[in-house]
Amino acid sequence: MDGVRPARRTTLADDVYESVRTLVMDHAVAPGERINIDALARQLEVSPTPVREALARLESDGLVRKRALAGYTATPLLTRAEFDELVEMRLILEPLAAVRATRRIADETPAGNERASTDEGAPAHPLDRLRSAADLPGPAPGSEGFAAIAEFTNTDARFHHLIAEHAGNRLLYDAIVRLRSHLHLFRLYFPTTHHGISGEEHHRVVDAMAAGDADAAGDAMRAHLLSARDRHLPFFAQT
Repeated sequence: MDGVRPARRTTLADDVYESVRTLVMDHAVAPGERINIDALARQLEVSPTPVREALARLESDGLVRKRALAGYTATPLLTRAEFDELVEMRLILEPLAAVRATRRIADETPAGNERASTDEGAPAHPLDRLRSAADLPGPAPGSEGFAAIAEFTNTDARFHHLIAEHAGNRLLYDAIVRLRSHLHLFRLYFPTTHHGISGEEHHRVVDAMAAGDADAAGDAMRAHLLSARDRHLPFFAQT
């Protein structure tokens, strides 16, 4: 666990959460390892309270598990069978979300208002928001491990969650978000080719949505998920 910066005192809860999440994602807390709250608090130079709060959030993310009388442990990595199940669920849910979102956006777009913006200049139209989220950042300069790809994973998740949000079905949205697929997948393996290719695939989905072609949007999402699956498969060949 060496090399983790002490948590800043401002925005303490979020800072501790990010610090502990990085430890888990980087395997500094090994998969299946028991987490000593007091030792972690000393390392981060905080009291045990924000560490417990961070672990509760990470439990909802699926990155740690809590057992009675045993405390918290880091969640084991996905097995190949679990990985296949995760991909299968995404293939059921996310193309459907893309189809529904395309239809709803087309139905709800006022004539002549396709590219309106807010007073602050942020994109107001759903397609503008999606286009912005489709662009994925490269590795953070000077960073290593999860810190280098954290913004990528956040932006990638935001893109998929935005589509689910615009699908207009709360249960569908909740199911996609609850999968926490991005954290689980990038804890396994992060092919560097994700940076450019994933963004291109995102834009193909948005292009189909902008054309009002719901079926093409669903097909583009399905192709993206299958390609992402193939980029992760080398992890299982190495284990």
